[in-house]
Amino acid sequence: MSLSPQTEDALLEQKIAAVVHQILQREGDQIFGEKIAAFVQENERRARELALMERVVRVEEELRALREIQIAHFNAAEKRFEASEKRFDALHREMTARFEAMDKRFEALQREMTARFEAVDKRFEAVDKRFEALQREMSARFEAVDKRFEAMERRFRFQEWMIGGGVTLIMAFLSLLKIFS
Repeated sequence: MSLSPQTEDALLEQKIAAVVHQILQREGDQIFGEKIAAFVQENERRARELALMERVVRVEEELRALREIQIAHFNAAEKRFEASEKRFDALHREMTARFEAMDKRFEALQREMTARFEAVDKRFEAVDKRFEALQREMSARFEAVDKRFEAMERRFRFQEWMIGGGVTLIMAFLSLLKIFS
């Protein structure tokens, strides 16, 4: 049985169409699979980038909040140092006033005693030697007191320098912290 050439061409055409259809379907599935995988991979990469950007934004906001808290702490510390400095100044003024008052009292006491000794000298010349010895003794005591006050004054000067140096170091440290934060 022989088929007409048109029929054979039609059958051949159908077979070719079926083979082409199968090839296209297989290749299309493979190409679509690759394209879909690439699309999914690209979207996952973009999602990770967006997540990272969101995390960066959150970290920057947290850093900004921490910086504001740190500035508030530094301002509070600075106010406390200023208050301490004012208290030290007031204490220094008070101590200076007390020492001046003590000096005045000692000077007044010395003037009073000198006046009394002169009166005693006028009345009792016989007791003059005794009072001179007493005055020498009192002068020695006053010198000892003066030495004690000089030693105390040196200590207070040393403390003033130490306090001033400490406050200076603390202020320098705070300035450095403020500069590098």
